[in-house]
Amino acid sequence: MKTFICSLIFLVFFFGGYAQELESILEQESQETSFNVAETFKGTRIANGHSIETRKKGILDFLITHRFGTLNSGAYELWGLDEANIRLALEYALTDDLTFALGRSSYEKTYDGYIKYRLFHQKEGDKPFPVGITLFGSAAIRTLKDFDPDNEPSFSDKLSYASQILIARRFSQNFSLQIMPTYIHFNQVPKTADPNGMFALGLGARIKLSKRMAINGEYYYNFNQFESFETFNSLSVGVEFETGGHVFQLVFTNSRPMIEKGFIAETTGDFFDGDIHFGFNISRSFQVKKSSRGK
Repeated sequence: MKTFICSLIFLVFFFGGYAQELESILEQESQETSFNVAETFKGTRIANGHSIETRKKGILDFLITHRFGTLNSGAYELWGLDEANIRLALEYALTDDLTFALGRSSYEKTYDGYIKYRLFHQKEGDKPFPVGITLFGSAAIRTLKDFDPDNEPSFSDKLSYASQILIARRFSQNFSLQIMPTYIHFNQVPKTADPNGMFALGLGARIKLSKRMAINGEYYYNFNQFESFETFNSLSVGVEFETGGHVFQLVFTNSRPMIEKGFIAETTGDFFDGDIHFGFNISRSFQVKKSSRGK
């Protein structure tokens, strides 16, 4: 019995001292560790454009974006509800920071694909980093047959491209801000006077109102617009809801297209003249492969 008690006392002191030492080491490491700032934006979209957010590894996102006609179209068009423009897309997170996607828009019967890579995370802790940075690149092909059959454009002529650097900071739990330097390139333009390349700068923000509700805003200034027809800068405001497995956004925008080359370069509506399209973005996520993030 004495041997057992002595052994028990030894074990208590030995493992007790070891546990205290281990706790001290873990506490010291936690003080020296940086951590990523999560949920700068709740979804992968602010309104029309992308946020810096990427999905966790193995997540497949089914995204539906929809825009009706303009609110100033009147009662005969039921204030735009008789007209429908839709985009369907599948977005897959190959890693926590890398996403591939394919989509199809009813606007100009356009097919598009993109790659999105999370380059830097905003960090807090021992080694903070002030912003998150994500790189975005997309290609789109216009398949609408609105041309003379004897003068069909080539496959290359139908292509356009978009490149963006998304830079964002979550200033608090309730406010995030993002800037988006953007370059758009068209292989073929309507008239020779029109630029093939366009530079734009976007600004987006999110204000959180409650645990599951926020207001988003987005604006793109195009520095060199088309010359052959009148275009306007894209302006969007919306309300965002998180409901279980998906994010639902109600959007009011002067842009009919729902991909970068469209809403940045080809917006023909004046927001302040009532050319406002009501619409929504809704995404549903499916866990295809187990993620390592968040463990």
